[in-house]
Amino acid sequence: MNVAAYLKQQAAARPRQDAIRARRGGAVSRISFADLDRRSDALALGFDRHGIGMGVRTLVMVRAGVELITLSYALFKAGAVPVLIDPGMGLRGFLRCVEDTKPTAFVGIPLAQLARLLFRSSFRTVERVVTVGPRLAWGGATLRELEARAQGGSHFVEQQADADAAILFTSGSTGPAKGALYTHGHFCAQVEVLKAAYRFEPGEVDLAAFPLFSLFDGALGMTSVIPDLDPARPGRCDPALVVSALVEERCTSAFGSPAIWRRVAPYCLERGIKLEHLKRVLIAGASVPPRLIEMLHQILPAGGDVHTPYGATEALPVATIAGREVVAGAAEASRAGRGTCVGRPVGPIDVRVIRISDEPIAAWHPSLELPPGDVGEICVRGAVVTRSYAGREQATVNAKIADGESSWHRMGDLGYLDAAGRLWFAGRKAERVRTAEGPLFTDLVEGRIATVAGVGRCALVGVGEPGHERPVAVIEGAADPAVAERVRAVFPFEAVLFHPRFPVDVRHNAKIHRLQLKRWAQDRLARA
Repeated sequence: MNVAAYLKQQAAARPRQDAIRARRGGAVSRISFADLDRRSDALALGFDRHGIGMGVRTLVMVRAGVELITLSYALFKAGAVPVLIDPGMGLRGFLRCVEDTKPTAFVGIPLAQLARLLFRSSFRTVERVVTVGPRLAWGGATLRELEARAQGGSHFVEQQADADAAILFTSGSTGPAKGALYTHGHFCAQVEVLKAAYRFEPGEVDLAAFPLFSLFDGALGMTSVIPDLDPARPGRCDPALVVSALVEERCTSAFGSPAIWRRVAPYCLERGIKLEHLKRVLIAGASVPPRLIEMLHQILPAGGDVHTPYGATEALPVATIAGREVVAGAAEASRAGRGTCVGRPVGPIDVRVIRISDEPIAAWHPSLELPPGDVGEICVRGAVVTRSYAGREQATVNAKIADGESSWHRMGDLGYLDAAGRLWFAGRKAERVRTAEGPLFTDLVEGRIATVAGVGRCALVGVGEPGHERPVAVIEGAADPAVAERVRAVFPFEAVLFHPRFPVDVRHNAKIHRLQLKRWAQDRLARA
């Protein structure tokens, strides 16, 4: 088993079809399935001859596009373990991720190599270096040299299902980013679950606004269109460039964060643009407001729909719901304060809700489970669920519950199951507000506040000591006493504050950093 085998299958079935089209600055770089398979074969041989082979953790720092996907497949084929860290994380967070994973090989552009030299202690485990571009004074090899040495040869390592495949980092929205250790079995299970859940067909064209989704596109036989946007700041994308990619490439599918679609949907509605070829939009990364789904329905063709997969870096996908089911009833429940419906579990995955605890749980027991309707912590088990974090033993202990030979992953999210078996998201566990009267859950309260006229994004935070916190509403935008009064009429907040621009996660620019807003609110009220 090797997840790169999917690429080989697709290259044999559709050699001339474009695997990737990356748009940047008005130009389009592309590579066919046959050429992607051939080039990654040769690079795999070059990597192996350079000492980057079985089990070698390899930090990859190149720009999103053809190069990133080609290198990832080459490393899979060589049996190496690519380490992929989000751009835009910030220097301190990035260096912490490097230190956690202890890579012994490093593949990066010249600017990344310079960072390696400037912060040698964080990169002290690196023994093999490959530069993507010109090599200056730091030694090692260049990518071009590795390809030349391979001379058109190939290399492909068969793997066991439990062999390490990659380390992918969480977004770090409620704490330090952690590296989830993926196996080839995890990746292969994800491909099969995604194919079944969304009925992806070979030959489709997908807009991958999250660069790593291109890996799944290649495995599914879809052409991956990478739009011209900064992957570290998707929330600041130019909607005109995203729409031009969707229209000119005749995309049938698209994957991106709510931050992107919050810009694209109004842009299209203001100009009367219909995305006639787009039959499927997947939105992930944070709760999706029902209003955004309704706006997207206005610009999709008659048979098109929005899907909101629920999951996390450690477990994806867990559940999914179609937009038409949301607007048919779940949206009203969200506005009434029942949370966000994220749908039914997908594939062979178990979803349970347990009582809330901030302590590690060593072993699973049925007494942990809560009945339908009760809000608790969401736990999942299945083939797409990773089992550990790289270099973070305590984090693994905190997040995993042993159950015989398997384990449950604690999502860190709160929610409940309804009578129909659908999962509802209530908020992050770390962000719940613990008052003297009991806990308040962010998604339940914010769903009600979002209905108030003049409120765009809002956040519930607590000030004071846990167990005696007082609820505060933070509204994004300029201060407006009338809006504050309407918000207080809906819920008895201690205070209603206005923040010019919410802090958000670096990956999707969609998860609100409520813990940062909490500190800001405490300081603001202390000075009042």
